[in-house]
This record gives sequence, structure tokens and C-alpha cells, in this order.
Amino acid sequence: MGWVSMSERELQRVEVLGEIVNGQRSVASASSCLGLSERQVWRLLARYKSGGGGALAHRGRGRPSNRRLDSELRERALELVRTHYRDFGPTLAAEMLADRHGLTVSRETLRQWMAETGLWLSRRQRRQFHPPRLRRERLGELVQIDGSEHRWFEERGDPCTLLVFIDDATGRLMQLRFVASESAFSYFAALEGYLAAHGRPLAFYSDKHSVFRVSQSEAKGGQGMTQFGRALAELTIEILCANSSQAKGRVERVNRTLQDRLVKELRLAGITGIEAGNAFLPGFIERFNARFAVPPARPDDGHRPLTVTPDRLREILCWREQRHVGQQLTLSYERKRIMLDVTDLTEGLVGQYVDTYAFADGRLELRWKGAALSYQAFDKDQRVLHADIVENKRLSAVLAQVKEIQDSQSPPRVKSNSEKLGYRKTGAGKRGRKSFVDKHIEAKAVE
Repeated sequence: MGWVSMSERELQRVEVLGEIVNGQRSVASASSCLGLSERQVWRLLARYKSGGGGALAHRGRGRPSNRRLDSELRERALELVRTHYRDFGPTLAAEMLADRHGLTVSRETLRQWMAETGLWLSRRQRRQFHPPRLRRERLGELVQIDGSEHRWFEERGDPCTLLVFIDDATGRLMQLRFVASESAFSYFAALEGYLAAHGRPLAFYSDKHSVFRVSQSEAKGGQGMTQFGRALAELTIEILCANSSQAKGRVERVNRTLQDRLVKELRLAGITGIEAGNAFLPGFIERFNARFAVPPARPDDGHRPLTVTPDRLREILCWREQRHVGQQLTLSYERKRIMLDVTDLTEGLVGQYVDTYAFADGRLELRWKGAALSYQAFDKDQRVLHADIVENKRLSAVLAQVKEIQDSQSPPRVKSNSEKLGYRKTGAGKRGRKSFVDKHIEAKAVE
């Protein structure tokens, strides 16, 4: 007879029926034990006596299902998927087969067919393994940076973003800073604190956020780099972008650690806002590094001294662009019309490009070959942020700004049709024949 595969339930039935044959158990007791009727137990007992334990195995095991779909339908469905929907998942492919070809196949059946023919890989099969990368050898050789948006103050304050600078060689937290959102100016402020405390590292390692990398290769202007990238280039600091979050796993892992440890320490300290949080961070960094930092492979420091003056550093850490000067000595900047004051210098700037320097405190300076230009600003009648492109990481800060603007404005008043058409009451009497009521009123007035 050979080997017979049986389930645990079938093995239990063999054991109980064997006890009946040996006189150790009654049919009624076996019925209660197996959860079957006595009539079904008598049937199984007859099969057991005639064919042994193997006769209790399910007779459909190893055979095709009686409810299986036709093989022609399977081949047709797979051919359509192979021809038209090769990169489709089973769910969408099943919908396309039903809508466009009239083939009704469940998504799980189609998933099994596609997996058997290699048209679909399971999540386990699609899993990618990232080989570990050795630490850099020196402090300051590579610093990973990232922003982590979280409810750092829990219900005591609004959500915000923590900018994290961590050294790759030692795992030391080099700089932490709470900001409203990830932006060029927030990274400028964090970079200024980093440079003052440690000097210039060799390179920063970041994700593909638009602060660090120009997403459009055909973008005009900017020489293919962002404002933050331009500032790092002037400071001779390289910026490298990781291709995946696993590549900069050190800063990703420390973000999870901070979302646990730092949140609880902020709760114990009773801190409720960004300003108080930034004042708390230096002590936390010192305790964290004493607990988790490791010594580098080489003792020498890779940081270089900051050789620029404070005034020059402020000019580097700002938003710099060029604007075209029109015929009336005017230019546009951030929904504002800028008019240059007429001087001997500005009279020759028609058709030229001037440099704009926007600082974090809101100041705007215009320069031509390093010379400052005086100007007057005029606001345009435009809605702020209307139809603007907003990234996911800046959405919370932008929504807060929109709410502040809307709260400061009075609600719009809807005009009536009479006001739209300019209708005004003239006070003229009613036209046409007088009614009985009007005549009665006039008679009473005369009396």
C-alpha cells in the first residue's frame, strides 16, 4: 500500500477506533470523543476493520479538486496577463480580466496561477537584503543628517520636526534642533550651530529631500544645486544623498530611539515648546553620547576649522537668487513688486540681473556686484500659498500658516443680485390701477 499521509484528526480517529476494536471504548463514548454521530462512527469502524487505518484517510487527498476551474480558462487568463498585464498585481489583473475580457477569476486564484508561472513574486520573494556598511574611521568624516517629524511634546504642544546630525564613525549626536518643519532656513540654523561647535566636516549624508537635492535634472538656474547645497559648496563641504533609507540606517535608528527616550525626558522636564526644547537639548546630547557613543577607529579628528568671518557666514547661510530688472527699475520677488530707488548706479541696471539676499529674520537685500541697492516694496493683491506645491514634510507648518492667515482675515461677504446689478430703490409709488385696499386707505386719510 505504501505511505499514506494523514491529518491529526484522522490519526485521532484511528486511535479511538482501535480502542473500540480492542474493547477499551464503546461506540457511544467514541461518538462523544470524536464529535460525530454514532451512525458515522459505525461507518468509520467498518472502513477501519476492512482496510485498516489507511482507509480513514480522505479519499480526495492528492486528487484534483472537483471545483477546479477549467484548464483552458487558466491558460487563457495567464496568456492575457503575460501579454497585457505583466507588471500588474493579482488584484488589478483580476479586475482587468473581468472588465475587459469577461473572465471572472478570483484574485487569490489568479495570484496562485501567477506565482506558479513566475509572473508574480510574493512579498518574501521580493524582499531585498541590504549588506551592512562599515563605519567610517574618523570623527567628522561623514555626518548623517535627517529630520524626524513627531509629537515630541505629546499633547503639551504642537507636532514639530527634530533635525538630527549624527557622526557615522562614533554614533555621536553632533547637533539636535527643534524646528517647525524641514526647510532650507531651518537647516541653515542647525548648520550654523554645528559649525560653531565642531567645525567643518568632510561630508554630509542625507536623503533625497528637496532641501538637499534638485529633483528635476532639467531645472533652470541654481547650477544644479539647492540653496543648502550651494551654501555647503561655498564652505567646501560635500553633500551625498542616499538611495534608500537603509543606506543611512544609523540616523534612521537613532530617530526611533529619540522618539522613545527624548519624548519621555521632555515629559519629565515639563517642556512644552520648541524654544524650551532647544534649550534642553545640549544636556541631553551630552548624556546620550556618554551612554551610546563608541570610539572611532582612528583618533584624529576629520573636522576642519571654520575660516570665514561671521558676516561672511551670514551671507552664505541665506537664500540667494537673481531677479531681472524691468524698464521701470522694478522686479518681482515673493509676490511683491520691488522698485529700485533711482541713483546713478541703478539707472544702468535696466535689463540686468541683480542678486537677492533673503535672511532668516525676514530681511531682504538687493545687490549688484556686491554693492547694496536701496528699494521700496509693494505688495501684490494675491492669495498667499494659493495652489502652491507643498511637500509632505512641510505640510504641518504650511497648514498652520494658512490657518493663521485665515483667522486674521474677515469672512467674505456674499453680494446679493441687486448689489451685483447695481439696483437701487427710487422711492417711486406703485404703478397701475389702485386696488380696493389702496382706495379705502386714501378715503380714510381724507376723512
